[in-house]
Amino acid sequence: MMNFRSYSTSFAILLVLSPVLSTGDATEKPNIIFILADDLGFNDVGFRGANDIHTPNIDALAYSGVILHNYYVTPICTPSRSALMTGKYPIHTGMQHTVLFGAEPRGLPLTEKILPQYLEDLGYVNHIVGKWHLGSYKKEYTPLYRGFKSHLGKHGTKCFWTGHQDYFDHTAVERPGWGLDMRRNMSVAYDLHGQYSTDLFGREAATIIEHHDTSAPLFLYLAHAAVHSGNPYNPLPAHDDKVEKFRHIGNYQRQRFAGMLSSLDDSVGTVIRALQSRDMLRDSIVIFSTDNGGPASGFNLNAASNWPLRGVKNTLWEGGVRGAGLIWSPIITRRSRLHQGIMHIVDWLPTLLEAAGTPTSDIKNLDGMSMWRSITEDVNSGRTEILHNIDDIFGNAALSSNGWKITKGATYDGIWDYWYGPDGRNHTYNVSSVGNSAVGQVLRDLNMSTSSQKIEQLRRAANVECNVTDEAEVVCKPLERPCLFHIETDPCEKVNLADKYPEKLQQLLDILEAYNRTALPPENLPLDPRGDPKYWNYVFTNFGDYTDK
Repeated sequence: MMNFRSYSTSFAILLVLSPVLSTGDATEKPNIIFILADDLGFNDVGFRGANDIHTPNIDALAYSGVILHNYYVTPICTPSRSALMTGKYPIHTGMQHTVLFGAEPRGLPLTEKILPQYLEDLGYVNHIVGKWHLGSYKKEYTPLYRGFKSHLGKHGTKCFWTGHQDYFDHTAVERPGWGLDMRRNMSVAYDLHGQYSTDLFGREAATIIEHHDTSAPLFLYLAHAAVHSGNPYNPLPAHDDKVEKFRHIGNYQRQRFAGMLSSLDDSVGTVIRALQSRDMLRDSIVIFSTDNGGPASGFNLNAASNWPLRGVKNTLWEGGVRGAGLIWSPIITRRSRLHQGIMHIVDWLPTLLEAAGTPTSDIKNLDGMSMWRSITEDVNSGRTEILHNIDDIFGNAALSSNGWKITKGATYDGIWDYWYGPDGRNHTYNVSSVGNSAVGQVLRDLNMSTSSQKIEQLRRAANVECNVTDEAEVVCKPLERPCLFHIETDPCEKVNLADKYPEKLQQLLDILEAYNRTALPPENLPLDPRGDPKYWNYVFTNFGDYTDK
């Protein structure tokens, strides 16, 4: 009989712990700062090898910490967030098909205990800043009722509930209508109009850190809107002075994307400085991750890059599911390295609970595995398999197992199943900007700076090469029949080995079918016309609390 926990996977961007903290010390719990970027491509940050966009703060953390080289997420927003919060594959929570909409009368099932609720049991004070996207039909589905606390006083925690927003007016154009989506705790934050979302969320995170009572550990979930597209009338909102910095990029949409990402990078510096000012870095876990692959080449009116990986956001190719991620920790003895272990986003819950001194062996039905020892001791992660997703509505599925990957079916009738740039290598990387960044300066104060030579070495090691000639390519048409790749040697998914290794193909098909027998039906529901913001003063709201009486 199949043990499904052995088929679970892990995503991780992990840890910063204190010098007084050991992996077995349950009395001192680390602060956990989880920074989640939205729709950031694999090739959009400097530490992955691109030179066109400067991300010195993020890069400084990567080079001084651990780059997660084989790190996987799910292909789109809501499923990734559900996996992060529950430690379960989306097929096991009914969240496997597309995203939640503001007028949809559902949310992440209330029967699921989620990460902040587990941490709350351990004495953590939990805050969310930014994007939720796990349901707002009724107040019980919203963050403040699922383990997160409000920020008291005149500030209040800033959060939005749907999948995207305009970065200046904070409205969302979404079926079935248009409306404001910005909250201060549960109240509508009309007064934040005009304040750029990325800057606003960075400042709010710093304010939470500034006011945190350090007698209790902090869990801060900073889930940025950036670099997700805004509304169609302004899909890539950025400060003009930021865009101006990237005139060397020939494509104007990519310039604007770079401006958005530059503000996101600045916010990372703001958070790290705030932690250092409170002397909290020495016993914190700092996490930076994308939620899914990037929307490239105009997909979703965006200009991300997953080069040289295949596909885009909401596809099951590597470009949709292999993510940019890092771990920074002052107590990891072997820092400034690549971690080769396989990880997946479902691994976060057990990993962070173990980091807080609580094993998760008694929690039933988790798909995640703890990566704590793998990261801190640089040993094999123990994960050999990842279910990327099964979506019987789209008719696609993908699984990686022991170096092999099977892909069947496709989204968008396969029109986004190719390779998209830019590769960004035709520019010069500014190594000095890493040390001069806000994070670089903090690292210098901590005597944790990374030499230029080490930075260049890490960038070369983190670069992914296709290593496949045009003559060696074997075409894959997953809408016609399943495709098989040896993903360890062919990360760009160019050589379809299905005909060459039919027994291996059948083995992975059998594993997929076994997973599918455990899947819950997708929880998606038709949009409720009563959720149209036009009925609520053009605000996305928890309409079920008012209509279902």
